Amino acid sequence: MKPIEMNMDLREVASASGAQAVERALRLLSFVGKGAESGVSLADVVRDSGLNKPTARRLLMALMRSRLVEQDELSRRYYLGGELYVLGMLASRRHGLLDMAAESLRRLSAVSEDTSFISMRREDYAVCLHRQEGTHPVRTHALLSGDQNPLGVGAGSLAMLAALPDPEIDAILRRIEGVLVTHYPDYSREILWEDVMQARKRGYALNPGRVVPSSWGIGMPILLPDGRLAGALSLAAIDSRMGEQRQTELAALLREEVDRIQAKLRELFQPQGGTLTALKAPQPTKAALLA
Repeated sequence: MKPIEMNMDLREVASASGAQAVERALRLLSFVGKGAESGVSLADVVRDSGLNKPTARRLLMALMRSRLVEQDELSRRYYLGGELYVLGMLASRRHGLLDMAAESLRRLSAVSEDTSFISMRREDYAVCLHRQEGTHPVRTHALLSGDQNPLGVGAGSLAMLAALPDPEIDAILRRIEGVLVTHYPDYSREILWEDVMQARKRGYALNPGRVVPSSWGIGMPILLPDGRLAGALSLAAIDSRMGEQRQTELAALLREEVDRIQAKLRELFQPQGGTLTALKAPQPTKAALLA
């Protein structure tokens, strides 16, 4: 899959109306952002932007197709889209998962000498936020920062999929089935279900060179204090460096760093009063084996 990039819809707006249209579209993001959790109506956008209603609607539609803006089906109000969150995670190193994982990535790559990764979920896909190179002379280039694969494809991606409840996994696999058939011939719904079961049994996810031949990976999910998925840590190496004994060693390294990151997440959500706020108790699922 290609790295995340702005949807062609905005480029089409630019080609039709020039740089001014792009500037207007991006300015609308600020107006939508002011709505925060309550969102904004089309009338709000028209009033604040000074654009006429057809132009504002056309630009908002382009932003929606680019997933920079989304619209609630019931209220018809506009909100900032999930793509902005992903782009923000890719760009920001302050107070985010990437910042919390930076030290762990450096330590993983230094100790293992292999390449380490931090990934997060984006709907039905896993996005690589950062790649930390190891020192081993033979490296794998299967995953770069910004790359995305369907959940289950790749070690970190599989670790995240396996940490989800079974009904959600089933729904995801149904939605990505066409993508698997077209772009990932070594995968299928049946294979991914088996991979999920094996990941839960082992306590870590394993990619035995299915994405890129001879490039193996091992991954483990990162969970929020309430048990929800935050992301995944993973390591990749050539197949000769991924024997069963070394898998166990690398899994221990991953477990140690995942625990460190989860401790940081607990501190982030733990106020001075000592009680977690805005968090629900984790619901028991088979994914608990990965916790």
